[in-house]
Amino acid sequence: MTRQADVIIIGGGLAGLVSAIEMARAGHAVTLVERKSYPFHRVCGEYVSNEVRPYVESLGVDLASLGAATIRRFQVSAPSGRLLESALDLGGFGISRYTLDYTLYQIAVAAGVTFRLGTQADAVTFASNQFIVSLTDAQILTSRLVIGAFGKRSKLDKSLDRTFMRQPSPYIGVKYHVRMDFPDDVIALHNFQDGYCGMSAIEDGRYCVCYLTTRENLRKFGNIPDMERAILHQNPYLKQVFEQADFLYDKPEVINEISFAPKQAVENHILMAGDSAGLITPLCGNGMAMAIHGAKLVSSLSDRFLRGQLTRPQLEHCYQHDWSERFARRLWVGRSVQRLFGHPWLTEAALRTLGHFTPVLREVMRQTHGEVIPVS
Repeated sequence: MTRQADVIIIGGGLAGLVSAIEMARAGHAVTLVERKSYPFHRVCGEYVSNEVRPYVESLGVDLASLGAATIRRFQVSAPSGRLLESALDLGGFGISRYTLDYTLYQIAVAAGVTFRLGTQADAVTFASNQFIVSLTDAQILTSRLVIGAFGKRSKLDKSLDRTFMRQPSPYIGVKYHVRMDFPDDVIALHNFQDGYCGMSAIEDGRYCVCYLTTRENLRKFGNIPDMERAILHQNPYLKQVFEQADFLYDKPEVINEISFAPKQAVENHILMAGDSAGLITPLCGNGMAMAIHGAKLVSSLSDRFLRGQLTRPQLEHCYQHDWSERFARRLWVGRSVQRLFGHPWLTEAALRTLGHFTPVLREVMRQTHGEVIPVS
């Protein structure tokens, strides 16, 4: 059976859900395809810059009632334990993807979005000014527009022959939820050999502990617990957490081959949003805000296209240009800063320098964050 929509959104993370809400509220027929069923966990640092807080609340998300933590301070440590702290000028909030995504899903359902859960997009083709999306459950969807919000890495990336897929990425991400004795207004970034671990409060007195490392680290020790004891425990702050915190998962959430390589915001006429358009290094802690900000941008331009105010070439040009204007420098700064961390002596040198020139650290954070998004 073939089903028609104005726009098909592939991927139900933050970028996909926010785009779906905006497009549905603008009066368009929206179908969102997501391979899992809500609520579910994702590998994510779960810290959100306040640049998007007013906008998120304007969508109908009551962050206070959900128990989002207020984050005001930033800490970073070297593997040796050298610690540097700074105020977060803009600040942020902590909330689990399990809770935030499920809340946005419920808002999207109320807005009239059609969800196809538990299935994936097998292929996307574009012909005669129309998209045809084939799903793994043998359904066929057609639409005037497709927004790709399928995350960090997908089989669709491979079928589209996206450039970054031609080189394997060495990175893996691992996430836990824990209970521990730790300030609830701090986001901390603790470095270790070939990686770093972020931790901050979320709702219900819990904390997110999420780290990035290499597949080579994992290969050396054969499994995640042994790798953590051998590598992460070299940092005294991480050793304390892993030995004393109450871990709430039976096993961690894990994602493989995370790529920070540059991507295009438009591929084969598909408008890419969120991590599909570009992934900022977790060290900069702003991926969730970027996904939300990008969704507002893509939905605004898509609405104009569907109303006949932009041609498809104009839409694609405007979106690629505007996306680059807003986010390309953030991603470049993130990749540049990441090169200073993950190696013990480089991390030590970077923290020693930043400790003497604290304004430099605050400027780096400013460069990887944006201005507060206007609600209107």
